[in-house]
Amino acid sequence: MEATIFLSVAPFLGICPVDLEDVLSMSSPRAPRPAVSFEFFPPKTPAAEAQLWAAIRALEPLLPDYVSVTYGAGGSTRDKTFETVTRIFSETHLRPAAHLTCVGQSRSEIEDLLRRYWSAGVRHIVALRGDPPTGGAYEPHPDGFANAAELVAGIKRVANFEISVACYPETHPQANSPQSDIENLKRKFDAGADRAITQFFFDNQSYLDFLDRAAAAGVSGAIVPGILPVTQFGQMTKFAAMCGAKVPDWLADLFDGLDEDPDTRRLVAAMVATEQMRSLQSSGINEFHIYTLNRADLTLGICRRMGLKPAQLMGVKATLSQDTPPMQRDPNFN
Repeated sequence: MEATIFLSVAPFLGICPVDLEDVLSMSSPRAPRPAVSFEFFPPKTPAAEAQLWAAIRALEPLLPDYVSVTYGAGGSTRDKTFETVTRIFSETHLRPAAHLTCVGQSRSEIEDLLRRYWSAGVRHIVALRGDPPTGGAYEPHPDGFANAAELVAGIKRVANFEISVACYPETHPQANSPQSDIENLKRKFDAGADRAITQFFFDNQSYLDFLDRAAAAGVSGAIVPGILPVTQFGQMTKFAAMCGAKVPDWLADLFDGLDEDPDTRRLVAAMVATEQMRSLQSSGINEFHIYTLNRADLTLGICRRMGLKPAQLMGVKATLSQDTPPMQRDPNFN
């Protein structure tokens, strides 16, 4: 994979005079059309809200399987997540999934929120343990769910939601061991989860090995790779350190010297993500969850390269308008 990514990105960096047609032919044009889902985060300012909805409208014609909306640390965006999810449901052609965590809420509060989602027509929940708003060790609410597996079971008792959960190919940083992390994932599936979405990663072999270990432990549900297009390398490395994702040297080398060159960073980010997905396709993986960071440009380009073209929807265009607001940063991606 390392060599493939380097060769694909090299012509855009002026390293060697490779013809663009040769670069594009490096991946088979007959690769199957992938299934994709997108992740957004709820806005905190009017400018961020404008950016979010510009991204949603631009990506809507790609008709992803679903789109998810995150839930800030400690449930800090609970109301905004609900507002965003229900608006997506009522105003777009998209199927929204609401992130929900155990942190800072009793069982009854979570159950009430689930009933509100169900009444609004939302049928998909991304169930997570969650993290405290100020960092530090996780402590469950005294009247709440202790962990994600308990949350999944609790969701199923309220209504027959579709449920996605999280997993970590390179092991959750708070897990006692890789095996205990796999066992925790199995408990989530046993409780009723339909799929798991991975934390982002850049070493495809670690993901494929994780699939093997999960299968050996009796996990039979789908484990969907989470793909992060990297535009702010420094921010990404800080977040990777927090969540246990490894950053390979070849990736650092690709972004070296590009701090003041956002255009080239975007080219590199799109090509790295595309080649990662193509490499996974060659191993039989054809479903991907893309962390959009509320920006449509990279995701549009990546999906186009993966063979996904926009559907013709009444009054909807898969383009970014000239008045698209400046890109904002995810406050949870520091």
